[in-house]
Amino acid sequence: KNKTSRMMRFERRFTLLYKRLASSAFLLLDWGIISSRGGGVFAYNVGAKPAFPRLSFGNNIKRNRRFSTTAAARATATALFSSNPKISISDAYDGGNIDYSVNHDISQSDQQSATVLQVALKIKPDPYTELEKKNHFQYFSFRSTVGGGAAVPTQVSYSIENAGDASYAEAWDEFTVFYSTSLNDPDSWRRKLNTEYKNGKLVWSHEHSGNGGSVYFCYFPPFSYDRHLQLIEKCSEYAKIESLGHSLDGRDIECVKVGSGDRTCWIIHRQHPGEHMAEFFAEGLLTRLLGLDANGAVDGLIHKLLKMYTFYIVPSMNPDGAIRGHLRTNACGANLNREWTDNSSEGYKAPTAERSPEVLAVLNKMDQVGCDAFIDVHGDEGLPYNFLAQAAVPNWGARLESLHGAFLAAYCRANPDMQQTYAYEAVQFQQGDNLNIASDQIAARFDCLSVTLEMPFKDCWSNPDPERGWNPARARKLGASVVDSLVYIHPYLRSANEFWNDLPEQDSYVVPTSKYK
Repeated sequence: KNKTSRMMRFERRFTLLYKRLASSAFLLLDWGIISSRGGGVFAYNVGAKPAFPRLSFGNNIKRNRRFSTTAAARATATALFSSNPKISISDAYDGGNIDYSVNHDISQSDQQSATVLQVALKIKPDPYTELEKKNHFQYFSFRSTVGGGAAVPTQVSYSIENAGDASYAEAWDEFTVFYSTSLNDPDSWRRKLNTEYKNGKLVWSHEHSGNGGSVYFCYFPPFSYDRHLQLIEKCSEYAKIESLGHSLDGRDIECVKVGSGDRTCWIIHRQHPGEHMAEFFAEGLLTRLLGLDANGAVDGLIHKLLKMYTFYIVPSMNPDGAIRGHLRTNACGANLNREWTDNSSEGYKAPTAERSPEVLAVLNKMDQVGCDAFIDVHGDEGLPYNFLAQAAVPNWGARLESLHGAFLAAYCRANPDMQQTYAYEAVQFQQGDNLNIASDQIAARFDCLSVTLEMPFKDCWSNPDPERGWNPARARKLGASVVDSLVYIHPYLRSANEFWNDLPEQDSYVVPTSKYK
């Protein structure tokens, strides 16, 4: 009876001690053994049958049936406070972008009394854009490492504090953050389904394991410059590689030339460097065109296609911005997709060697070889669909409208991840409009089929996959399947006849809407 009474007093004292100290670590109190786990971290088990406790703490404290609770408290406190989890945030890698200037706070979970870290972050802005007079930002990518001796999982709550000031703040709705433990494996990334946008902040939580490993979080899985160089190297085995010029930081603007057909097709990617899905699209396209996954062996449709077209493919228009972790601009702050001609109303000259040599190099080459079909590949923050945006040019009419409609319809048949209903609202050219967007400039300059292809940062609602959302693998497949629609549209590209009168109903142009909700 006396022993039970002493046990009850001990339990009350130790429970009070636990409540005071549990905010610093996870405590295990097993009525039978109190022991250090993994370098002085305790866990707590309240379900064991009460028995006279024995204390074991390395070789420093021996079993003692008449031990002091003060000594136990001292040993416990030492273990607890030496095991505070620590977090390290870094964006110091190719394409990284985050500002970790706000320290984290430590709070306590009501359910498990485990440590919870509250981490406040900010996205770093692109350089100032002279033409648009703003600093764009939305893309982020960072590494988070939780350590400090904690041998149990640590819950971390992340908050991007300036999300409400981003270039497309309204696009955070329905978006889910990507995460992976393998930065360079594009197919390892999954989505944080607990992502929320509220009160101008993008928030999510993640349970980090107790082994001190790293987890990466991002807006979209990165296509690194190293991966880009490897892609170019592979292509060089089966196609001609030409450097059209250099970026502001001196990187090559590589162009892959393949095919011998009578129609010239240009496909450019990643004018906006944060739109990594665009270069995954290029990777899928080039893999199919050149048989990169089969030692150069290609399917019968590709054999046919390469006799129809001569392709000029630029996998990355903006390598400098990609490495720097920018959303929309190059090294000096130029939005390349607003650099395709002068803006006379602003007295703005473009493209120039000083501000946008990447566009200048490509446009010069296009003027040399011509263009019969043009695709500019991007990612879109807002719409949860793949779509084609049409050109707004003075020469828009039945011919260009029909080419657009037939090409898009054929693409939808080849890959149902493409669709016709939702896109940017169709805009008609008005006198005085500036043709500084790539697809507008090329449609007017060469009187040809010219589209902007957009892929979502969100999930693709045509074929939803919440766990992965729109992802690198599907972007590669969408790139591979564009060849089917190019084969279909080839006879009409420079037809002198009014071919649109004979197109089947399924190829009709569909007026799109951006209202998807």
